[in-house]
Amino acid sequence: MASITSKPVLVTLRQLLSEIRKQSTAKKLSDNQMVQYIFKQYRKYQTTDQQLCKAIDEMHFKARTYVDYLNNSRMYKEINVEFKGKGERSVEDTAKMVGFKLPHDPKP
Repeated sequence: MASITSKPVLVTLRQLLSEIRKQSTAKKLSDNQMVQYIFKQYRKYQTTDQQLCKAIDEMHFKARTYVDYLNNSRMYKEINVEFKGKGERSVEDTAKMVGFKLPHDPKP
């Protein structure tokens, strides 16, 4: 059973907020509706030591999955920007890119 105050759950919450912060354009993270919803869900599934609750484990799994999704989508965008094709290339540009030289045109 994972309590809301257990270390793995708090680490997941921090990672989730970190990924949202990296992708958000808002200055204050507390103004973000997604962050407000996340805190509301974390408080909703808060348990005590006397309770056995599968919902907290399910919530932790969903949060962990969402952290992975946000992280991977951010990395995809970075890689896509870095290696995105530049459209149609000329034969000379392609040859230079792979390290070849084109033969010179013969003089008439």
